[in-house]
Amino acid sequence: MNPPTSTPHHSETTIALALILAIYACVRVVEAAPTHIPQLIVVAVDVLSALTFALVHGALHYRLRGILVFTGICIVVGNITENLSVATGFPFGHYYFKELMGPKLFHVPVLLGIAYIGMAYVSWTLARLIVGKPYTPVTGTRIVALPLVASFIMVAWDLAQDPVWGTVLHGWAWLDGGPWFGVPISNYLGWYGNVFTIYLLFTLYLRAKPAPAIPNRQANWPAALLFYALCAGGNVLQAFHHADPETVSDPTGKQWRVADITGASALVSIFVMGAFAAIAWVRLAEQQKSTTD
Repeated sequence: MNPPTSTPHHSETTIALALILAIYACVRVVEAAPTHIPQLIVVAVDVLSALTFALVHGALHYRLRGILVFTGICIVVGNITENLSVATGFPFGHYYFKELMGPKLFHVPVLLGIAYIGMAYVSWTLARLIVGKPYTPVTGTRIVALPLVASFIMVAWDLAQDPVWGTVLHGWAWLDGGPWFGVPISNYLGWYGNVFTIYLLFTLYLRAKPAPAIPNRQANWPAALLFYALCAGGNVLQAFHHADPETVSDPTGKQWRVADITGASALVSIFVMGAFAAIAWVRLAEQQKSTTD
């Protein structure tokens, strides 16, 4: 099923998305540069700009009710699993949050609880493009295929980010350490199951309440692609920042070179996150060509 192509283009939404992308790009540069801006402010702008992007872009595709359902699923599932893991070690591993991300709800910072929403939405949007026929109703194999692909896309982001935020910036501490620069393998297995649950619940919602097809010009697919690419680019920038100190230790006492951590993050961002962005871009180009033929 092809979307309709005759409704007016919403320039106000395009301007809003462009402004949000500009703010997000600036904050990713600030994160990688030495500044005197308090880290909590930088983190808050990062998280809130991603949240705002998801709400604005998501309202185009799912109307306000749909994107609020997605937001609610992310907040509820994310906070339950994070609090459960801090308390018991399941599903991510044994860890606790430090003060970098501000006030907490129970064991989990409020900012982390809403940090799920922006990247989860963007990863989901890329998955729609990669799986193909994004306006096809979510039924049959798509109920599982979309969560499977979207979860890989989002875990790629966490694979790049977690050692930097955990081991270098000390936003949280992995009590038992781990082979991925102080992060345990259980974190990524748990993360995959966590976000798969979020996406599966959303696909079940969409099966019951199908999203409306919208014009390609109004869909603003490139904005979501650019957001994901900007996130990957911000990770790469961190590799060019001279670390002081040059080494950090995890809670087990193991020493890690900061340059190795940021370098590995850059490689994952280029060759894993970048691969997902490139495939989604190709699929988008194919889709746009098919609608104009």
